[in-house]
Amino acid sequence: MTALMTAPMTAVPMPSPASRTVVLAVHYQNDVLHRDGKVRVGLSADMDDERARVVERASALLDGARARGMAVVSARAAYREDGADVIQNCAIFRNVVSSGVLRDGTWGCAFHDGLGPVDGEFVVKHTRVNAFYGSPLEEVLRLLGATRLIIAGISTHSAVEHAARHAADIGFDVIVAEDACCSATRATHEASLASMSLIATIMTTADAVAVLAEESARARH
Repeated sequence: MTALMTAPMTAVPMPSPASRTVVLAVHYQNDVLHRDGKVRVGLSADMDDERARVVERASALLDGARARGMAVVSARAAYREDGADVIQNCAIFRNVVSSGVLRDGTWGCAFHDGLGPVDGEFVVKHTRVNAFYGSPLEEVLRLLGATRLIIAGISTHSAVEHAARHAADIGFDVIVAEDACCSATRATHEASLASMSLIATIMTTADAVAVLAEESARARH
């Protein structure tokens, strides 16, 4: 049952023996990732090659974690049909209301095919850009014993960066899997990665999966 493009690469960090890594998948939902979705902050309608690449890398990250018995937590933005739970203090939230995106129970709010949670994984719903704000996300991660997060999702400069900065502020070691993220322009994506490099380790999905494999191997010995 389900419960509650390129920045300078840094060396893969050596984890401490006590570290426990959790993958945080942010907003892999139809409205923000599918070609027919309504939100274009992370991908424009004509970015089919980029979309396919992100879906492939995201799938590799999630599959890599699950194959090694590592926890995955999915964060989803979801709003009431009438938009009454959206605070309209800025353009992004006013646009959520006016465009009717990410309405709970709709196709647009559902996870993109192949990138949703599997049975037994935690799913956290939230109503702000920051998946931690007003949600049980931190509680879930502490329950899982997480000390390090691998974060990926849509979009790099918005939901991913919000989550990465919040996670760093509350003490998590943060990795961002850069090629499983995207923004509507390459420049925005790269600028966000460069900005996050002070609070997170930026690496490819392949390197992130290698971190998971190393931790899994240590746990078996």
